[in-house]
Amino acid sequence: MRDILSWEDLSKFEIVDIDRVNGNNNSYANLRLFGHSKNEAIVTLYRDRHSWCPYCQKIWLWLEFKRIPYKIEKINMFCYGQKEKWYLEKVSSGKLPAIKFEEKIITESDNIIEFLENEFGPLGSLLMSKNLLKTRELEREIFRSWCNWLCREGLNFLDNSFRKKRFQESISKFEEILSTSKTGFIDPSVSVSGRIEPGTGDIIFIPYMERMNASLSYYKGFNLRGNYPYINNWLTLFEDTSSYRGTQGDFHTHSHDLPPQMGGCFKETNDQQVSFSKSIDNGEGLGNLEFNKEFDLNYYAKFALKRVLKHKENIIKVNPYDKDLFEESLRSALTHMITGEVYEPQYNAGKSIRYLKNRISVPRDMPVISARILRKSLNKIESFSNNKDIEKIPIRHRYDQDPQNFQ
Repeated sequence: MRDILSWEDLSKFEIVDIDRVNGNNNSYANLRLFGHSKNEAIVTLYRDRHSWCPYCQKIWLWLEFKRIPYKIEKINMFCYGQKEKWYLEKVSSGKLPAIKFEEKIITESDNIIEFLENEFGPLGSLLMSKNLLKTRELEREIFRSWCNWLCREGLNFLDNSFRKKRFQESISKFEEILSTSKTGFIDPSVSVSGRIEPGTGDIIFIPYMERMNASLSYYKGFNLRGNYPYINNWLTLFEDTSSYRGTQGDFHTHSHDLPPQMGGCFKETNDQQVSFSKSIDNGEGLGNLEFNKEFDLNYYAKFALKRVLKHKENIIKVNPYDKDLFEESLRSALTHMITGEVYEPQYNAGKSIRYLKNRISVPRDMPVISARILRKSLNKIESFSNNKDIEKIPIRHRYDQDPQNFQ
């Protein structure tokens, strides 16, 4: 159809690329300098390619908020691809994260932070200080209660209620601590510019809090931000920093990358759970419960377009359904995303559209809002398809997300 924009026409909407090295934090960088020279980047961070690993995110955030120049090497997680042989030669266990400092390899996130503190000074409080002892213990308590509720199938209603109550008791302790904070952070630090930012005490909490917020919405219908205003404010403060936004996953990504990592996630069917999971899966998202910040829709739509244009040949090649029809349906969705106009493709590749919609990975592919806008447009074009076959997302592994196809 002539009304669906061509690839050439779509390319006219591109935006200027971000400065990956010295600009805002982003998942695409292989080098971060913060205005320093390249030879000052004496730290190398080894993290997973998809930005799914919470322990990698912890070290990534520490380096970003501390503004330490560093290099990045990206490694596969077992759940979506084979470990690179060269990495196994460095770290025989294959564990992530790891850092290299002057040819020395350090693994385990707590050990890494301790090492970095010794070399570059603390970010807020020292990790092993008495000041953070109870904070670290509480983080593990909340983690255990979350796993107990999310990853164990309840035998009955009372069993599920007990697990939920234990989580609420744990998370309420975190809410109480935050309610007494003048800055909104647990362990505030002061940036070079004088801005109040999260310190190590906050950074050890945020990766799993982000995943709890997503997974409990999707699998339990539990509104974390709505129930705990001080936690909501704490998450919002994080989202106000570009350092954190560059690492932040979205609800769709976490809801479907967690099962193979956690050994399974179990649903409790209720009205809110059904509503939340439906909105997450169809691309609508959960609004401010997911990302509580004002944003420029036009910019994020163009950012999503730029990322699709960069990888469009591989996106089409690896899609296992309706290859001959997919290209036009994809352009139709992108046309809708950019112009707001709906032009139904002559032959709708609905299953191919669903396959792509379910594999946009945040922040690997694009930021939270860009992914939300793209998924909504894909969903719009998919809705015209007569093919309503369900395209299931694997729950025991994510080999469908093997990055080898895009290297």
